[in-house]
Amino acid sequence: MSLVIPEPLKIWGQFIHPTIMWVLLAGTIYALYLGIQIRRTRAAEGEAKKELIQGKFNIKHYQVGSILLAAMVLTTLMGMGFTYINNGKLFIGPHLLLGLGMTGIIATSAALSPYMQKGNDWARYTHIALNVTLLGLFGWQAVTGMQILVKIIDKISKIAS
Repeated sequence: MSLVIPEPLKIWGQFIHPTIMWVLLAGTIYALYLGIQIRRTRAAEGEAKKELIQGKFNIKHYQVGSILLAAMVLTTLMGMGFTYINNGKLFIGPHLLLGLGMTGIIATSAALSPYMQKGNDWARYTHIALNVTLLGLFGWQAVTGMQILVKIIDKISKIAS
């Protein structure tokens, strides 16, 4: 079976994955901010706690985390799909391996939510450790992704000239 992909989609589709991933990196930083606010709320007392509770940081953190989980899984698959469509193979290297690892980390982190809702500190600390690791890997992923993007742009510019 041969699937014919329109040439413009093959070319411009390669830029969808990195664009969305940069947005997800920003979203991850925002989720970190919300998580810190949740920790502040837990530690606060009296009027300060009442004020922080009004920010509904726990709900926002859960919602942003859910969106990040879905978007990261889908965008990872999309990036792999476009790589395969354009090259007939996947390139086994740091970018792919990091991306797969990050997808596993965010899924595991999200899976801890029911335990955290029941007040389990081990789940909360594991969630924090996984997400700090995820954010660090995301930074590395951004660097390797930009290196790949430069190669793609060079390849396209050579074809165009």
